[in-house]
Amino acid sequence: MRLHEVSKSFGDVRAVDRLDLTIAEGETVALLGPNGAGKSTAIGMMLGLSGPDSGTVELFGTAPRRAVAAGRVGAMLQDAGTVPNATVRELVELARALYPGPLPTDRILRTAGLTELANRRLDKLSGGEAQRARFAFALAGDPRLLVLDEPTAAMDVSTRQQFWDAMRRYSAAGHTVLFATHYLEEADQYADRVVVVARGRVVADGSGTQIKALTGGRTVAFDLAGEATSGLDQLPGVRAVQVRGDRASLRSDDSDATVAALVRSGRCFANLEVTGAGLQDAFLALTSAEA
Repeated sequence: MRLHEVSKSFGDVRAVDRLDLTIAEGETVALLGPNGAGKSTAIGMMLGLSGPDSGTVELFGTAPRRAVAAGRVGAMLQDAGTVPNATVRELVELARALYPGPLPTDRILRTAGLTELANRRLDKLSGGEAQRARFAFALAGDPRLLVLDEPTAAMDVSTRQQFWDAMRRYSAAGHTVLFATHYLEEADQYADRVVVVARGRVVADGSGTQIKALTGGRTVAFDLAGEATSGLDQLPGVRAVQVRGDRASLRSDDSDATVAALVRSGRCFANLEVTGAGLQDAFLALTSAEA
């Protein structure tokens, strides 16, 4: 799958700005970005729902609409509607009828965790169950590429875990998965590769570890034990101080120097922890810098 120099505007708003993105078969890729970054617009062009103003979009060597019609691409979108009076099984059968080589109904239901809900009406499903029904619809054509837009929205913790277990099995069979999410921990835990988009452009692209390393620095955290916070921002290497309750977190460019100075200061630093930057830290730094 490739987007090359793709741009898309809506009036005076440039939603996607010369976006370049190539995804190899078998990858699981997380697409991250703040609201308005261009993620949904880019996904719409990947699926042939809209065309770019300039640039090219190619899936499996052909135009997106042809790839979708051939069953090579399945999609689970946030705003996808369903037929309220239909049952889950009827929805799956409808989806299967759209493609030349669909998966068996029972396998789709089992993969989506819907076997026990097969005869339930769609308008009687909970939010998380409705998301799983959309997942089943996306699976029906046995796609080589699965595109998911906020797939675990409305799912509880247990259902989210079951969903990602299913996705792991699906990707392990050689399928390609692209998912957009606001749950950064999902991107960090389940994606082989993380692509960060801001203002319609790719601002970072790599593994979760590589993305986190871009921000540099570490966090030194400890309990204050009632002591004042004055002077913490003057410790060597410290560039930001955050206090929540009785616990301080120091963002440091040189955590060794920060900890050494903390020891020499004579102040209390119970339950000391030194950790690397998280994906959230990297995400905020990358998107804030772009803005």
